[in-house]
Amino acid sequence: MIHHVYLTPGMFGFARLASFDYFAHVEHGLQRRFLAAGQQVELHVADVAPTASIRRRAAKLAEAVGRTAGDEGAIHLLGHSTGGLDARFVASPGSQFSNADHALRWLPRLRSITTMNTPHYGTPLASFFATAKGQRALHALSAFTIIGLSLGRRPLGLASMLISLVGRSDHAVGLQLRLLDRSVDSVLGLVDEARSPEVRSFLDAIKGDQGAVLQASPEAMDLMVAGFEDRKGVVYQCTASMAPHPSPAKWLRTLPAPWRTTSLTLFAALHRLTGHYGQGYPCGAVQGDVAFAGASTEATLARMMGATPDLHDNDGIVPLRSQLWGTLVWAGLGDHLDVLGHYRDDRPPAGTELRHRDWLTSGSDFSHPDFEKLLDAIVTGMLESTHVAADVE
Repeated sequence: MIHHVYLTPGMFGFARLASFDYFAHVEHGLQRRFLAAGQQVELHVADVAPTASIRRRAAKLAEAVGRTAGDEGAIHLLGHSTGGLDARFVASPGSQFSNADHALRWLPRLRSITTMNTPHYGTPLASFFATAKGQRALHALSAFTIIGLSLGRRPLGLASMLISLVGRSDHAVGLQLRLLDRSVDSVLGLVDEARSPEVRSFLDAIKGDQGAVLQASPEAMDLMVAGFEDRKGVVYQCTASMAPHPSPAKWLRTLPAPWRTTSLTLFAALHRLTGHYGQGYPCGAVQGDVAFAGASTEATLARMMGATPDLHDNDGIVPLRSQLWGTLVWAGLGDHLDVLGHYRDDRPPAGTELRHRDWLTSGSDFSHPDFEKLLDAIVTGMLESTHVAADVE
């Protein structure tokens, strides 16, 4: 059997930009596992707008599948972060698209949806990003990610400005925003690849359409949870991670490396914002909700994590319990981009092996064995979903 796997990136994500492939490590790992199982696989990365509305991003995903999936084979959707919401929206019965007959004719072949660190119940960080101050911070964080991961550069000035922006009150915000814009421009201007038209276009797209930022807030996702419907015969599975609370001991360990100290400070600011727990919109299923996952999911989470996580735990972007939907197949310590293979790895690259570059110093100690186990769990679920679909039919 041939499997068509479609990967859709999260907020401020992309298919390929400059020399950076968002899903490069995931693609490599998935392909290796399907081939080892004696299965053919075709991998595609959906090119969706970075922060456009979930509906617009989902329409792009649906069109990409309809254009490239042919007429045979199982189809699997894998979304990271808000990309998981794109996948669920596409599959939800009753979702409205233009030219839907053409774009969704492949739906009967859909076998699984995998969501990785997806804000199914929203994230407080989206509420911050929706403010005037937060929109600029989102733009800067995107630039920071491009430079840090694709080019291996350490933009300390930009990181320091971000820390100032997200870690302080609104005092002198106007001045901070102007300085932030200058910092982004000056850092990008030093690096040819980051100065390229495609990178500038990407950053402009974030400024121009931030529908997903508004929709990923806890209040907006409360409505989406009620509106989304799982498709019969499709296996829904998820992965979830959390980074430990930054502590003085972690900062002390980074002191010999100023970049890591600054990076951990920035991550701590994001972690603090994301860890806000609201009683009205708690970023997780509660008893009595139609989507309540049940005690078994909570027990699975506690078993995989080794203890019951608290309500403030998160990966730096998404609260831990907001990431739970369907069958939990993997959970562990890791930040928001660790799970894509963007973690610190001091091993020398072997042959043509892709280089792992860390996003932010989070203290999660996510490692290669963790990444391998995560991908094993994902592919096992995808392969088993073809048997589940056969039983339903």
